[in-house]
Amino acid sequence: MGDRHGGIRQRRVYEEAEAGDGARVLVDRLWPRGMAKDAAHLDEWCKDVAPSKELRTWYGHRPERYEEFAERYRAELAASPAAEALDGLRERAAAGPLTLLTATKDLALSHVTVLAEVLGE
Repeated sequence: MGDRHGGIRQRRVYEEAEAGDGARVLVDRLWPRGMAKDAAHLDEWCKDVAPSKELRTWYGHRPERYEEFAERYRAELAASPAAEALDGLRERAAAGPLTLLTATKDLALSHVTVLAEVLGE
């Protein structure tokens, strides 16, 4: 089971779906490598809340850049179209369990951790 922020889980999209996942939403801009569309068991693919290509490239999952990445990503989430997509995720989270899915290997240093924090605020 992934980390939780309220009723929000964070998991890798490659892990098996679980009954307690609730709504399963992929929050990556790119489709996960090697993953068949039907194998992901998604309720939604929400690309608009993913970090921009520029931010993702700059960050490169370098731990020393995580704090600044989180700040820049929060700024992106406050602007269109991410802000509207975020509202949709908030509605899903209010309706029941929500699982944010990513292909990223290190969840703790990923955008999904920041996104779950923002949704929980």
